[in-house]
Amino acid sequence: MSSSKKTTTKTKAQSKKAEPKAEAAPAKPAGDGKMSGLDAAAKVLAEAGQPLNCKALVERMLAAGWWQTSGKTPQATIYAAMTREEKLRGKESRFRRVGRGMFELAK
Repeated sequence: MSSSKKTTTKTKAQSKKAEPKAEAAPAKPAGDGKMSGLDAAAKVLAEAGQPLNCKALVERMLAAGWWQTSGKTPQATIYAAMTREEKLRGKESRFRRVGRGMFELAK
């Protein structure tokens, strides 16, 4: 005769120990002087009054202190964001492509 030992398996919920809930990070105070990359790009284009490429946009945004980034390719980031907004919003987009890598403020 063989003796069988009955084993039970714990469910996922039973095996987890009680973890304290993490508190939500405090909200960024409004008016801290920083804006999103797209907002800063729109402001630069409005002040320039002419189409600019993403490199020129980023240089002006960083120089004015309107946007900060630690990324290695901020031009690519802004280009992708502007292209995404143009595609998703269509005629409602703030930006219009006028040439290869050139954007202007939609009127």
